[in-house]
Amino acid sequence: MTARGEAPALFEECRIVHGYGELDTQTVVPLARALAEARAARHGRLFLIVNLSRVTFTDCSILTPLCAAWADCRARGGWTRIVHDHHTTDLVLRCSGLLDRFPAYASAQDAWEGRTAGNGTSERPGQPR
Repeated sequence: MTARGEAPALFEECRIVHGYGELDTQTVVPLARALAEARAARHGRLFLIVNLSRVTFTDCSILTPLCAAWADCRARGGWTRIVHDHHTTDLVLRCSGLLDRFPAYASAQDAWEGRTAGNGTSERPGQPR
């Protein structure tokens, strides 16, 4: 078990998936595929960081693949965390009631260490979210 503020010891249990540009019903398929492939590539516990910092627009089409990844990682003793700083991503997550499940992280390193954006606090990194 990790102490508060420490990252999980095994970085090989972590996968990072990147999203780019506009993500909507017409363009979300590559992200959904990348999330599924990242989860399939590793058995056992998985920490998944989804970096959406280069996403310029998103709609609710990201919710199904993100929630599927979250449920899978959580069932395996891991977590899914999202790096995002765009207002539309925040708005979609807030309006869907998922901002508590997917708080913003400023960078992949912050996500790995459990430091959410805005409050500077760390949550326990090994704890599923």
